Amino acid sequence: MREKNKKKIKVLRIINRFNLGGPTFNAAYLTKYMEPEFETLLVGGVKYEEEESSEFILERLGINPVIIPEMQRSISFKEDKKAYQKIKKIIKEFKPDIVHTHASKAGTLGRLAAAKCKVPVVIHTFHGHVFHSYFGKAKTLFYKTIERRLAKKSTKIIAISNIQKEELWKEHKICKEDKMVVIPLGFDLDRFQENIEEKRKSFREKYKIAADEIAIGIIGRLVPIKNHQLFINAIYEVQKKTSKKIRAFIIGDGEEKGQLIELLKRISLDHVEWSNNQKSATVTFTSWIKDIDWANAGLDIITLTSLNEGTPVSLIEAQASNKPIVTTNVGGVENIVLKNETAFITESNNLGQFVEATLKLIEDEELRGKMSEKGWGFVKKEFHYSRLANDMKKLYYSLLNNN
Repeated sequence: MREKNKKKIKVLRIINRFNLGGPTFNAAYLTKYMEPEFETLLVGGVKYEEEESSEFILERLGINPVIIPEMQRSISFKEDKKAYQKIKKIIKEFKPDIVHTHASKAGTLGRLAAAKCKVPVVIHTFHGHVFHSYFGKAKTLFYKTIERRLAKKSTKIIAISNIQKEELWKEHKICKEDKMVVIPLGFDLDRFQENIEEKRKSFREKYKIAADEIAIGIIGRLVPIKNHQLFINAIYEVQKKTSKKIRAFIIGDGEEKGQLIELLKRISLDHVEWSNNQKSATVTFTSWIKDIDWANAGLDIITLTSLNEGTPVSLIEAQASNKPIVTTNVGGVENIVLKNETAFITESNNLGQFVEATLKLIEDEELRGKMSEKGWGFVKKEFHYSRLANDMKKLYYSLLNNN
């Protein structure tokens, strides 16, 4: 058996890029909160211009990552080869006991380099996956083939939900079930319970939300997979069916922003890209908001319309903020909310169901309050970073002791 206190265990943690999202939070908290038993070097690529940076998260935690500019989301044999060589060099210099990769590109280059350098333990975490709603059949098959080969080079594969695990081994046959383990994500959720009333007042004053207006929000990158068109169309339909005053907030930014604005123009839905001293509108684009606990406090309902997800962080944070949810049933959603208790779950891309569920919450203030009550207790137990770090420590020790 390996003695835990004999020496620090070295972990090389590799992530696609440092954009704002669940994978970065996961990698950052594991880097910070597995100390002092583990010495972790965090490596990642650069974010895209349209994405919000996650550097502030790393700064808050005192983490100084190694950046590999060549490690990018799209396939480029020239750049990928450079990134692969840099990862090999880092492995030879750092001499890790464990290489743990997060998400697809990091998982490909990192596991290939780790296998080449004969690292004792190689682990990969699937945060989301590209096996549906991203590409056509041929490209999807190509990615599946790659992942199956990489799985053979992995000591263990981590899924972040039971549903994702089932999909990966049973439906997509990436590896055998016994090679997989489920470790849900973990986050710093305490801040969502701090100074809620002050934050709510501040947010609603900034965006000129009246006391009798119901604020409905969606949080995430403005990209096709997030399906913001469903959110906009639902707001349009809801507005026609309710006498309540509603405001919709699209929090985030990305490549689809122009198309979403064109959609709003086509359906004549009042909208604005927010800047100070503007008049309020039915739909407001806020761009990215770093202090999402402040935004959540000001909202009344939080939604998700995605076509594909791993573990949507915005829904965990919504429950930590005591907010009721309307969401599509994708990825690990059913594993991270309490159906009909903290969230209404609708079929993917089903406008009618989404409108009906949203209307229920808009029309019934008592229901909104009731669905807010259980969220904090649930996510505090299941998705706190302390639980994540403890689960990962147990896995690391078991794999090293069996190596």
